[in-house]
Amino acid sequence: MRTPSVGGRTFLKLLATHTPPQLFAESSAALSALGLKSDIIQAIKNPDWSIIDIDLAWLEQKNNTVITLTDSHYPALLKEIADPPPLLFVRGNPELLSMPQIAIVGSRNPSSLGMETAAAFAKTLSQHGFVITSGLALGIDAASHQGALNAKGYTIAVAGTGLDRVYPARHIGLATEIVNTGAMVSEFPPGTLAKANHFPRRNRIISGLSQGLLVVEAAKQSGSLITARMALEQNREVFAIPGSIHNPLARGCNALIREGAKLVETTQDILEEFNQYIQQDEKISAFILQSTLDLEQQTLLNRVMFSPTSIDKLVEDTGTSVEVISSMLLILELSGYVEANAGGSYTRLR
Repeated sequence: MRTPSVGGRTFLKLLATHTPPQLFAESSAALSALGLKSDIIQAIKNPDWSIIDIDLAWLEQKNNTVITLTDSHYPALLKEIADPPPLLFVRGNPELLSMPQIAIVGSRNPSSLGMETAAAFAKTLSQHGFVITSGLALGIDAASHQGALNAKGYTIAVAGTGLDRVYPARHIGLATEIVNTGAMVSEFPPGTLAKANHFPRRNRIISGLSQGLLVVEAAKQSGSLITARMALEQNREVFAIPGSIHNPLARGCNALIREGAKLVETTQDILEEFNQYIQQDEKISAFILQSTLDLEQQTLLNRVMFSPTSIDKLVEDTGTSVEVISSMLLILELSGYVEANAGGSYTRLR
């Protein structure tokens, strides 16, 4: 991550053929054969340990962790996108990243009604068992996080900076609340400042973590529409709240609906799409019960989607035999986590 000139694509390409220990053990000639330039090879052979020490010091702090792409705790949905982050830095509870999530995004300068709507949807969806995911930005993002917190639910903030800072700075208090009960996540290491090109990259994580994305208010040209199109590319459900043809903040949502997003008037419109009717007390008990599963069972559960998932797909994803997968699926089914479908596929229930 700290090697100069190595971006996400190069990182993923290298991980496809090498583990990190193998890569650092390669000769300069072998690294050159991988297509790496001399400055990258020099940095791999002679790392700047002073920067790494700063990262390690951050990781030693309470509630701070890092999840690698090969870690069993890496969220399965995010791993499916075209360019998953090789590393996820997390402040708070990393287990939440694998819980069912709905992302809520919208304008940074919304109407007061838009703020109320975002908070209300976040509160109700949280009460029905969804983690609310957003980007900690001004406006709709902040209202969504706060709505989940008001419901005593869980919320995840995806940052476009390193997690040793909060952007915008006025949300330091909100960020503290989120970390205490939920999580903040970023692909950027500690010390990374806010830059314009970081936020579209952040947006693909917001949609990638979530089963669906709700746009509350958005102008015709806005970052929220970029996030929505990323969600569609990632095969996520996209929902939009319609508005008056005379309201500039409704034009983005109305355009999404014309392009195929589901028109949403109540939270029921979203819940019926996922067949989710989990109550708050059931959500908490399910989260506690899930923590009693062993690591292999949790890993398998995180790979079963809330839509039919074939055993062949699970075998391919995990590298585990059909017999072992079938045995674990039976345990998960008897425990109420998954449901068997006709044709040998399974659907996650919670």
